[in-house]
Amino acid sequence: MIIVDLKQGEEAWFTEKLGKPSASNASKILTNEGKPSKQAEGYLYELSAELLSGQREEGYKNAIMAMGVEREDESRKLYELTHNVEVTQVGVIYKDEKKQFLCSPDGIVTKKGLRRKLEVNEYGLELKNVLGKTQVKYLLDGGLPSEYFGQIQFSLYVTGFKFWDFMTYTPGIKPLIIRVEPDIKYIKALEVELELFCSRLDEITERLRKI
Repeated sequence: MIIVDLKQGEEAWFTEKLGKPSASNASKILTNEGKPSKQAEGYLYELSAELLSGQREEGYKNAIMAMGVEREDESRKLYELTHNVEVTQVGVIYKDEKKQFLCSPDGIVTKKGLRRKLEVNEYGLELKNVLGKTQVKYLLDGGLPSEYFGQIQFSLYVTGFKFWDFMTYTPGIKPLIIRVEPDIKYIKALEVELELFCSRLDEITERLRKI
């Protein structure tokens, strides 16, 4: 595991991520059922375009998404307080020196009082700041929302952590906190699909560079 300490949201962070498959887009590579995603080809072309142009494709961002970013520090501090831990913010994490794919967690968690190292006492944290009605739905459902399954499993694969905490938060409503462990079957399928995806990405990008 290789950590690149950058501030998420800044230009250097976007530049680091340019043209690389990321955990937040796991569903574009592999479905929750462990099958190749129908979105893979479009995602492949998007990343290839970023590599060729050196520019990122601007994603859609609405008021709700902006609100989530603004409340991230608030939800992170709440998690630290209720769990008596320290959450370290990081920019990007790669699985190995190849740096082919990455995750950008909302934090790496260490028990308070322990010197921060990359060791077994650490785990990942994903924070989602949502609307009140969404929080009510998530609490009633009681499990990890299916739309985030791939992202968390991808992050577990990249980091090798034994578990990952997923938290949704809305002020004034009880937070939802789910501890997620690796799904071995899914991760094995992801490993295969990621290798194929990255190989194809390199292939078509190099081909286009020669045109």
